[in-house]
Amino acid sequence: MNDYDESIAFLGHWGCFQKTVFFLLCASTIPNGTGVLSIIFVADIPAHHCRIPEANLTQDWLNVVIPTEVVNGKQEQSSCSRYRLDVVRNLSAQGFIPGRDVNLTELQQEGCVDGWSYSRDIYQSTIVSQFDLVCADQWKQPFSSTVYFLGVLCGSFFAGQLSDRFGRKPVFFITMACQTIFTFAQVFSPSWTVFSILLFLSGLGQIGNYVSAFVLGSEILSGKVRVLYASLGVCLCFALGFLILPLFAYFLRDWKSLLLALSLPALLYIPLWWFIPESPRWLVSQGRVEEAEAIVRNAAKKNHIEAPKDIFQNFIVTAVEVPAYISAWLALAYLPRRYAASSAVLLGAVSLFLIQLVPQNLPELFIAMEMLGKYGFTTSSSIVFTYTTEIYPTAIRSTATGTCATISRVGSCIAPFVFQLGVYFKYLPYILLGSLAVVSAIATLFLPETFGKPLPETFEQMGKRER
Repeated sequence: MNDYDESIAFLGHWGCFQKTVFFLLCASTIPNGTGVLSIIFVADIPAHHCRIPEANLTQDWLNVVIPTEVVNGKQEQSSCSRYRLDVVRNLSAQGFIPGRDVNLTELQQEGCVDGWSYSRDIYQSTIVSQFDLVCADQWKQPFSSTVYFLGVLCGSFFAGQLSDRFGRKPVFFITMACQTIFTFAQVFSPSWTVFSILLFLSGLGQIGNYVSAFVLGSEILSGKVRVLYASLGVCLCFALGFLILPLFAYFLRDWKSLLLALSLPALLYIPLWWFIPESPRWLVSQGRVEEAEAIVRNAAKKNHIEAPKDIFQNFIVTAVEVPAYISAWLALAYLPRRYAASSAVLLGAVSLFLIQLVPQNLPELFIAMEMLGKYGFTTSSSIVFTYTTEIYPTAIRSTATGTCATISRVGSCIAPFVFQLGVYFKYLPYILLGSLAVVSAIATLFLPETFGKPLPETFEQMGKRER
């Protein structure tokens, strides 16, 4: 199969189409920068002390009803306790003077049973003052940041999976909407628990949006423009979000106003749906060649370039997946697993080796060999997936299958770099992948046979299987 970049080389690197994608995707990462650090201002802890309800206290007693304590070497009012108000009220009514008639250290203290009073010198309000995240609940303040980044952690995993399954563009816009909607919804949180749930979901959207934008741009752009986009474009716009955030926070001292200001501008990104296309590279990988070709032809039109008649002719090879899956089904129904999987992998390996012998003036034969290899590897992957579930016992079957699927993703991550080896020798990627396929085919023969046997329930049953 010809390299994808070679197929779209006629587009150039910096036409109107590429400029539009470059700047719009870069701009889409600005809210990611503002969102990731907004919790610093939203959850800041203002100075606070126990609230003193309306009480008939003299000014002397009002001045000392909050005990002092040493904090970082300084005398400060206690944030979490006060002198018992009923005792203080009684002493005030009797005319006692604190410090002269009454030794304050002997008075009993109590918690902030009437709530807290918060300083408004810096902020009008934060979630700390809104939900009283102080004293016994002080742990909720730093945990809010943890909740957000747990969302980021989960989002970075699921966004990649969803993007590979459903496409870059839909995941990009869905996660952007997720970040915007749940950030906006935080303003109406009736409790810290609801706020934290929404914060987690906005974290999911934040990283999902960033990762999708990064991958989408990297796949659409090419050459030095791709490098510029990945190294400076999205990163600088992300940093621009960092720079804008303090400006918003300076003028908007109320946490709700700040979140509204950070979320509502994202509505401006709605028109991007009509300007940012799906990744043609991803569409080709999914066998949706006609859709990819339509996008590339539209890009050529924007760049005022005439597109060749057959852009992705060689990618028609993906059509071989249908007979490959049918073959896998028949093999699983009638053939031993080891030999079926090994033979299919070996077929793919042989095609990778033979393809090097095809003369350059026979492109049809070259494509035929590629299709043969695609057929073999697709058949084997389908067989191996079923084979994996049959090998392991019930106790770890799901874990083992998931682990094997994860390891296969490692191969997907490394594959682009393997094909870059063709710079040094045209057929080096084919030799390397063919050799790995031969090793895999041989290794498969040493696995236990599961054809016609019940699924193992225990490790003991798994160990007793014939190898």
